[in-house]
Amino acid sequence: MEPETSELPAKPQTPLTVEQQARRRTIKAFAWFGAASLLPFGVWKLIKSQPRAGGIPQSLRSVLDRNGQLANTYFSNAKLAPTFPESMAAKRVRVNGRDGLKTPLDKEAWRLEINQPGVSLLALTLDDIKAFPKHEIVFEFKCIEGWSQIQHWGGTRFSDFVQRYNLGTRNGKDAQHDADWFDYVGMQTPDRQYYVGIDMRSALHPQTLLCYEMNGKPLDDAHGAPLRLIIPVKYGVKNLKRIGTISFSDQRPRDFWAERGYDYHIGL
Repeated sequence: MEPETSELPAKPQTPLTVEQQARRRTIKAFAWFGAASLLPFGVWKLIKSQPRAGGIPQSLRSVLDRNGQLANTYFSNAKLAPTFPESMAAKRVRVNGRDGLKTPLDKEAWRLEINQPGVSLLALTLDDIKAFPKHEIVFEFKCIEGWSQIQHWGGTRFSDFVQRYNLGTRNGKDAQHDADWFDYVGMQTPDRQYYVGIDMRSALHPQTLLCYEMNGKPLDDAHGAPLRLIIPVKYGVKNLKRIGTISFSDQRPRDFWAERGYDYHIGL
């Protein structure tokens, strides 16, 4: 015979209090949250470990480049930025950054230098720029930081400028077809501390100006004297102040903010 065994009666389960149930649910929630947070953290570590392109990981730069390509498919020179009456323009124009303006500049000695493959170096004075018909625009200047302001600018159309000097074309002659143009325009300040790259189609937009006036008066130093770019189809970071050099190329020029992780296109 097998020895008899006695089983102890199971202890009755004490019901959890509401506070204990809440604590248990909270612990579980934190455990799940911690486990879930490991996934994006791991993805971010993988992205961070990638080779860098234009100041950011290659995969992120690829996304921004695709955005720029998409924007270029619907861009049209026939689409104009809205304009406003001169009476609506701000009297005190905001300054969108001082990069490239910190080095002293002798305005009398300033020259606008033009670099283009196959073309002799040009060095133009402000009077050379002013010799063109003056165009004025009152539009909403938009900063990538989130603010905007209606502003009044005056100067020379960039398209008139390049046509007069046969600039921007691969053969150094007047463009007969869209394919005759270089793909990009590069601009930088005289001290080379600030620079932008712009697709040629945007540069040739009829509202793109080489400006020497603001509110009907000569530019002051804070707003880019003696000459600056106003390009209403781009955010403010592309509107280079104190232009020193303009170049043309099929290779994408350096761009100050694109090197710091921003979209190269930065169009509206």
